[in-house]
Amino acid sequence: MKAITIDEFGGPEVLKWTDVEDPVPAPGEVLVDVAASAVNRADAVQRVGLYPVPEGASPYPGLEASGRISALGEGVTGWQVGDEVTALLTGGGYAQKVAVPAGQLLTVPQGVGLAEAASLPEAAATVWSNVFMTAGLKEGETLLVHGGSGGIGTMAIQIAKARGARVVTTVGGGEQAARVRELGADLAVDHRTGDFTEHGPYDVVLDIIGGQNLEGNIRSLATGGRLVVIGLQDGLEAPLNLVDLLFKRLSVFGTTLRSRPLEQKAAIVAGVREHVWPLIESGAVRQVIDRSVPLSDAAEAHRILEAGGHFGKLLLVNG
Repeated sequence: MKAITIDEFGGPEVLKWTDVEDPVPAPGEVLVDVAASAVNRADAVQRVGLYPVPEGASPYPGLEASGRISALGEGVTGWQVGDEVTALLTGGGYAQKVAVPAGQLLTVPQGVGLAEAASLPEAAATVWSNVFMTAGLKEGETLLVHGGSGGIGTMAIQIAKARGARVVTTVGGGEQAARVRELGADLAVDHRTGDFTEHGPYDVVLDIIGGQNLEGNIRSLATGGRLVVIGLQDGLEAPLNLVDLLFKRLSVFGTTLRSRPLEQKAAIVAGVREHVWPLIESGAVRQVIDRSVPLSDAAEAHRILEAGGHFGKLLLVNG
């Protein structure tokens, strides 16, 4: 088969479409013939050498994929060869085939195309695990989403709104502001000219930026508020005034999804299946895809990602 390999760290040009050995499904895994994958910020971080591949994971980038099951590993039940699926991965989505633990498989939602389904698992699992399982967002509460125009942001806005929350988000400009409001955001703040702290207090903050946002996040949280940091695009360090943290009884969580144990990922995927898939099938939540790029040209997709300005997910289509 062919896969996108990274033989040295660097810019998008280090991503090469290369002949590699086919994966073999281990016990409890299935082999999926990949129809499509999607680009996540973590893929670019892996490409530059700042996101080590977890032990035992595929060395190829790609944290989600869709396709058809072509083989079953020992002990797998409930799935058959030929089933159309989408999957949360620990790696390997940028390839023609990928081995997936059965607990990380999802059926393709009704009304969603097979290739388009590749845009769903990572964002849905990230939002469900962080905003709802960890931070416990409830109906009637207010959620602040930083980076509302990206794949995670567009998913977080829609799920939170569908579950009865008020949603505020930060974006990069007027056109993005209009589009996130169409997705259900009650308010969009231009991060270049506006101040998100003026529109709180927030019960939950989902932050993919880190760095400069920390002080404002803490200051604008309501008493008993919860901050979940899942990205570090603005840097690794920031000052923190502990007064608000103590007297407002705040909770701060830092999480990643990729390196979690298999049983935790399976529980997250089960939650997505139960709570998010029905919203997608009903039309309350939809996939937001900026554009499709051939999987063999993943380097171009990474250039688009890093240039900014895209809205939603970048899809990598195989074939």
